[in-house]
Amino acid sequence: SCQVIQLEKATEEEVLKHIAEVDALFWAPPLKLTKTVLDAAGCNMKTVATLSAGYNHIDIDELKKRGIKLGNTPRVLDAAVADLGVVLALAAARRLHEGRLKIENNEWKTVDYQWMLGQDICNSTVGIIGLGGIGQAVAKRLKGFDVKQILYTGHREKPEGKELGAKFVSLDTLVRDSDFVIVSVPLTKETEGMCNEEFFSKMKKTAVFVNISRGQVVDQPALIKALKNNIIFAAGLDVMTQEPLPADHEMVKLPNLG
Repeated sequence: SCQVIQLEKATEEEVLKHIAEVDALFWAPPLKLTKTVLDAAGCNMKTVATLSAGYNHIDIDELKKRGIKLGNTPRVLDAAVADLGVVLALAAARRLHEGRLKIENNEWKTVDYQWMLGQDICNSTVGIIGLGGIGQAVAKRLKGFDVKQILYTGHREKPEGKELGAKFVSLDTLVRDSDFVIVSVPLTKETEGMCNEEFFSKMKKTAVFVNISRGQVVDQPALIKALKNNIIFAAGLDVMTQEPLPADHEMVKLPNLG
């Protein structure tokens, strides 16, 4: 038998109180697994499993020095995240958040059938940045919406792209030509902050931006500026750089952000 310690408060301070002589860890982001935590664990630590596909919240070099094995959970959430990506794209395009705000503020006072119409996904060009497991799952789901074409970009052209009928293009071409830009890349030094002011300035004014990747991939002030100034039409976010987002945060107040 084994003893399992489950912590309700996911803070480093709380972890340090209980981690001495632990043999294995189940770890979840965004809490960082640091040298300080590993030092406190002592020499009994043999393995770490992160409850995520990514592992940039873990000090990999320290694990290597100590001979501690690391496991992650790739592909487990591909379907769920892809579902959410499509939902966010549709909700942002059809102004769902803005419409709800109008109703709550008693501003639904028109019978104009063009009011709050939004953007069509049918016959649109959808660009997917990162055609990994999640990106491929998004592309499969989009087939049911009769999109005109799917573009994708990444380090290289992929055989899965051809199977999905998606076209490999440069990042600039994808950002410029897409009606929907969906980001599903891992967080690396290369991708951190890639969606910046220049990125948003290249998008169509009618385009919808969706991030189902990691919050740090987006320059958040640049996105806020793009939405406030109608440089892009709308955005849907699964992740942000501050989580949980404070209720009074500027992003919460944007009608074209869902």
